[in-house]
Formats: sequence, structure tokens, C-alpha cells
Amino acid sequence: MTPAMVHHLQMVDVSRTAHASLRTEGALQEVNEPSLKDPAVGKPISHGQVLDLWKSLNDGHQTRPSLEQLLRGSQVYSPPPPPKSEPSDEYKALMARLRREEAQRAYDRMVNPPPKVETFHDRFPTSAQAFSQVNRPVHAADLGDDDVTLQDVHRQVMLIINFMVSILGVAGTLWVTSRWWSVAARILLTLGGSIVVAIAEVAVYSGYMWRMEQGKQKQKATKEVKHVVKTWVVGLDEKDDGGTTVPPGLSRKEDDVDAALRRRVNVSKE
Repeated sequence: MTPAMVHHLQMVDVSRTAHASLRTEGALQEVNEPSLKDPAVGKPISHGQVLDLWKSLNDGHQTRPSLEQLLRGSQVYSPPPPPKSEPSDEYKALMARLRREEAQRAYDRMVNPPPKVETFHDRFPTSAQAFSQVNRPVHAADLGDDDVTLQDVHRQVMLIINFMVSILGVAGTLWVTSRWWSVAARILLTLGGSIVVAIAEVAVYSGYMWRMEQGKQKQKATKEVKHVVKTWVVGLDEKDDGGTTVPPGLSRKEDDVDAALRRRVNVSKE
């Protein structure tokens, strides 16, 4: 109850209010509503009793307050929970037995701890090393091409950025240039120019990649031939008439003739 309810309940006939709350004869036994005798702030009151009080205030020459004024400051009443029943003797005996059994199991676990669960590492301690030895790279090519892959990704990202900048630049230029045209014509012109630039960019890049692939194939097809131009013995050099260093046992003429061949000359020391 709120102070306004208590004040108006004291002004009206309590018996009349209680009688008005009865919808039909014998409803007192069906509806268990709180009593309105000795009203005080904080006591419970049902919603139907509040409505009956509000309607009863209309009788006579009294000024009827609004429902908002009556309900201002009220709260939903929650009845206290019923007291818990005292557990039976059978329940107490059962709980005592369960506590004793749990205490006995805890003592047994402390005295005789269960064996440690064997893990895969405990059973096979060298399995990780064996796996790494079996799967280690044999050749240098097995190490992968992380640097090459990173460079390729960086090149592709920069290529996409270049394409976007070119397309957006052409689109912006066409849009600003055709500012005196209608909006539909400007959109069509900008869209067409962007598509043309995109096709041109793709065509140029495809041609560039095709030429790079052809160059790689030609480079792979070319065989490198190595020739021995000159041989000499360290520390036993001799100079010819022109001042050119010539290995001992090898004349200038032989050097010119056998420039493409490697000759081993036995040099004897005197």
C-alpha cells in the first residue's frame, strides 16, 4: 500500500470496499485477497482491491484521485517463501552414509594413489625426433621458395594497386571533363572509359608476361659451353719477347692453337 491508498482507505467504509471487491456471491472463498483491515504503508493489496477503492471514491462529494496517484510509490509484492520442511530421519541417515563413503574413498585415494596415466610421449619418447629425421629435407630444393613466393605476392599486390589507380584516375578525369553533360551520359562515359582502361591494362600485362615466359624458355634452351683459355703453373712463369707471361713448356704459338683446350704439361725442375 502507498500513503495515498492508506489515506483514502481510512476515509471510506472498509466493509463497503470489501463488499465491492466481491464479484459474485461466495467469491470470498474463491479469491484469496489480502485483508484491508488496519491499512498501513507497505501492506499488500491486490489490483482488484485498488480498482474497487478507486471506484468507491467516486461516491459522494469527494474528489476522486487518479489511479496514477494511488499507485505512485507502489511495488510488486512478493510473498516470502514458505519455510523449508524439516528433513526426515531416513534422509538424514542417507546423507550421513554418503558422507562417510565419500570420506573413505578420499582416504583410499590419498593412501593408494592411482597410477599415472601413460601418455603417447611417455610410451614413445623419441617419436618426435624420428619423425623429424624421416621428414627432413634431403635436397636444397625441398626447403621451399619462400622468398620467391613473397616477391610474387608483392608484385601481384602492387599490380592490383596500379590497375585500381589507373582505372579510378581515368574514371575521375572523364567524370570531371563531362560535367556539363547529363548524369546518365556522364555515368555511361565514365563506366565505358573504366572498362576500356581495364581491358588495356590486362592486355598489356598479358603481353608482358608472355614475353617474359618466352625469354625464360630461350634462356633455358641456351646451353653454356665453358672453354679453358689459358693454363699456367703458379711460381714458374716466364716472359716472352713481348713481355707476356707464358707458362714454362708452353710457347706462344701453342697457346694460340690450343686456346680452346686444356693441356697439362709436365714440368721438371733442374
